Amino acid sequence: MTADHRLTLNVNGTAYDCEVESRMTLADCLREKLDLTGTHLGCEHGVCGACTVIIDGAAVRSCLMFAVQAQGVKITTVEGLSDGDTLSDLQQAFHDNFALQCGFCTPGFLTTAEAYLAENPSPTRAQVQSAISGNICRCTGYVPIIDAILDTAKQRQEGGK
Repeated sequence: MTADHRLTLNVNGTAYDCEVESRMTLADCLREKLDLTGTHLGCEHGVCGACTVIIDGAAVRSCLMFAVQAQGVKITTVEGLSDGDTLSDLQQAFHDNFALQCGFCTPGFLTTAEAYLAENPSPTRAQVQSAISGNICRCTGYVPIIDAILDTAKQRQEGGK
């Protein structure tokens, strides 16, 4: 028998109340309890990066974190990157650079990149390669993804965001 916990989670600037079992991962909570299905589950071992969300500014694998651990932190999912129907600059750069194909890995790349650019707003190509090395894409290859991240960094440096 598992204990249930009442939580209030701050996700994308909105407070969500939910009840979870002790063992429920944050990824499962986001998808099943909050209906935020942009966070994808791939390997469920923290290896592929598909479930990456931003927690208090850091990229975190939500499949490796229990939902109960997220009480009191600020969570940003891929849904929180855009402004309604308007893509964020990073999302637009992914579109413009053809940095997605099937789209399964894209939410994890976007959240990883967003957290990274907040920490390092003017990265080199090698630094971006290293920053996304924990995310796996089986369709696109990594060149357009890296180009999109570098384009976003450049736009932001020039005052785009």
